[in-house]
Amino acid sequence: MWIADNWKDYKVIDTSAGEKLERWGDYILIRPDPQVLWNTPKKDSCWKKPNGHYHRSSKGGGEWEFFKLPQEWNITYAGINHLNLTFHLKPFSFKHTGLFPEQAVNWDWFSSIIKRSQSQNPERTIKVLNLFAYTGGATLSAAASGAHVTHVDASKGMVGWAKENAASSGLSNAPIRWLVDDCVKFVEREIRRGNTYDAVIMDPPSYGRGPKGEIWKIEDSIYPFLELTTKVLTENPLFFLINSYTTGLQPAVLTYMLETALISKFGGRVESSEIGLPVSSNGLVLPCGASGRWIAN
Repeated sequence: MWIADNWKDYKVIDTSAGEKLERWGDYILIRPDPQVLWNTPKKDSCWKKPNGHYHRSSKGGGEWEFFKLPQEWNITYAGINHLNLTFHLKPFSFKHTGLFPEQAVNWDWFSSIIKRSQSQNPERTIKVLNLFAYTGGATLSAAASGAHVTHVDASKGMVGWAKENAASSGLSNAPIRWLVDDCVKFVEREIRRGNTYDAVIMDPPSYGRGPKGEIWKIEDSIYPFLELTTKVLTENPLFFLINSYTTGLQPAVLTYMLETALISKFGGRVESSEIGLPVSSNGLVLPCGASGRWIAN
């Protein structure tokens, strides 16, 4: 398992009875987590005094309950490559805060690749395409490492939020292209234009709609889209990353897809694994999805 264990401003304190107890900077949140199937004793005192608690509803969805929690606050992430990123957080729809902290393990991984490539060839401009890019964690990590990034998401609000994070991280003038667009249609247009990228990051949702109502269902769409996206890679790409929070897309499935779509064209190697967050109360790891990585030799 790949573990995001380089955080200072974030921590999973404990987990029990379908919930996780977290510290986000100066604030304590309790949020539901479907992976938490155990009902262990809630010994940490923070269970009794959170700043925010998201309560699931038996009818689906749920709602937040707040206790002296600001509408918005910041946390920072440096990681192993001293990225010095700042993220705006705010509790919003369906338990989210605007950041998936487990993804930091991938930020560290590809930022190291970008930095190493640039040290070997300082004249090379590394172009990264980030699809389903959300609030920009991967975009900012790549840009802070020296890459030129194209950030694509179907939600205007999420792209706006990502721009705020860029400004807070001192990356307002970084070479980032911000696009509100359907990811599939954008890639199709890039192929027609002949535009290429040295790396691709994609974090596809299980289900979603594009700006014009385009339907995305991951089980039906992910492999054809993966094959399509390989057509915008340069002749000598650096890496390809797919993240999955969908139960059916286990690490072995991600490996199979990446192997069949990329190895015959570009060589290299593929590795996939669960990603997770350390739990400070007991030294165990909370699983948080899976990632598949292709990397050039």
